[in-house]
Amino acid sequence: MERASAPRLVESLGAKIEELESGFHRAFWESQIHATPQNDATRAELEIELRRVKGDRDAHAAVLAALDEDIHDPVLKRQLQVLRLSLTGNQMEDDERVRIVGLATAIESEFASFRPEIDGRRASENDIKEILRSENDEGRRRQAWAASKRVGAVVAERLQDLVRARNEVALRLGFADYYRMSLELQELSEEWLFDRLGELEELTDEPFRRWKGQLDDRLRQRFGRDRIDAWHYADPFFQDPPPDTDVDLDPLLGERDAAELAIATFGDWGIDIAGVIEKSDLYPRELKCQHAFCLDVDRSGSDVRILANVIPGEAWIGVMLHESGHAAYDISIDRHLPYLLRRATHTFVTEAIAILSGRLVRMPAWLKSYARVAESEVTVLADDLRRSNAAQSLQFARWGLVMTHFERALYADPEADLDATWWELVERFQMVPQPEDAPAGAWASKIHLAASPVYYHNYLLGEMLASQLTNAIEEACGALVASRSAGEFLVERVFRHGSLLRWDSLIEEATGSALSAAAFAADVAAA
Repeated sequence: MERASAPRLVESLGAKIEELESGFHRAFWESQIHATPQNDATRAELEIELRRVKGDRDAHAAVLAALDEDIHDPVLKRQLQVLRLSLTGNQMEDDERVRIVGLATAIESEFASFRPEIDGRRASENDIKEILRSENDEGRRRQAWAASKRVGAVVAERLQDLVRARNEVALRLGFADYYRMSLELQELSEEWLFDRLGELEELTDEPFRRWKGQLDDRLRQRFGRDRIDAWHYADPFFQDPPPDTDVDLDPLLGERDAAELAIATFGDWGIDIAGVIEKSDLYPRELKCQHAFCLDVDRSGSDVRILANVIPGEAWIGVMLHESGHAAYDISIDRHLPYLLRRATHTFVTEAIAILSGRLVRMPAWLKSYARVAESEVTVLADDLRRSNAAQSLQFARWGLVMTHFERALYADPEADLDATWWELVERFQMVPQPEDAPAGAWASKIHLAASPVYYHNYLLGEMLASQLTNAIEEACGALVASRSAGEFLVERVFRHGSLLRWDSLIEEATGSALSAAAFAADVAAA
């Protein structure tokens, strides 16, 4: 193709994708805040149309041909690279596209509307977590934990069908499976990724073993038994620490408004998220997705929304800070960039910002500045907070290793004994034994496998980068909390570039070194 046609190609495809993505995002939002058959159907219809445009074979061939040209404009070249990644993953037959979207939508709708029964009453995820946090009766705890897995048995067969369908597309495109295809289209090397995860496993093994041993000793005393099972922990997936680990901030935070705390926190970084909060849907109700996410509807900077299910306490304040980190990134991208580049350089980089922001809730400086906790109280808690922060990051990292390795195995062989694979990995990384009569399909009870495939490694890389960025900010600015210069660091070195810079180049420029697990390992050593 003629070199002059490359700009026209990018402009034409970019405009089509912008229109369709924005419409799909609005429909997706409606399907998550009110899960009805009509909303699900509208969302699925728009997603299929978007994928159809991205799956256009002529457009894909034209993008590949343009990339073979000698293009000197870095903005144009990067847009073509982004298009190649997006279009390649959508090269499929229309019936395959409809099947994949239909299966994923049905599974997500099941998660949004499903409420298991406990003692004859429908229970939300918040209800289950509250039982696991506070209940001492072992039978009731086991009942709640089993209820949290019940959705897995409901969706497991459809999820395996979805995995098979995704794999069929990947195989035809020349990839070993959908998992490996997805990594390549995320500009990640599988070898590099699992080298980093191996480093993370090795560096966290001893501190996690030590911390969990102490936790289990406390649980043995609390429940009066030698064996500690999955339902003895305060989270259904053992991904979050119990409230009685070192320090419980709920009494100090009380009824503080999570949204107001987020607005104040980011405001002192020079980032105004009040408009985001105004457009958001923050409180639980029936037929609403029970999780939390941030959605940039149209990349204009003026329509970024957070879905949450806030109830009083530390947990949801942390979630609001986390999701507000995503939002701060989205609204701070340079609006002069073309639509295709007005997004984070990589998913794990925006996850790093969200993780960095979520960690604030347990930082002494944040508690004094925003939660208005007395300095004398914070001083007493400082050492426990440091250990608790480390434990939280450490525990989530080990859980993330379960998810990442499991999903790799799931796509490698969806016909395997997935229950056995799941519990082997849970025992390896989390050191939690498989319970007797473990519910079938427990592996499928995590919505990410359907809704956010090949995603969980982004949390782990994000944890590493959050620590590396925190070190760089504190070295450059002197402080992270309530520091305008810290906000300027994030905006100027990370946010404003969008995806014009590849993730690896951006990280080296922002922090002075390539990504590694070293800073994260130093952070969690205190657990």
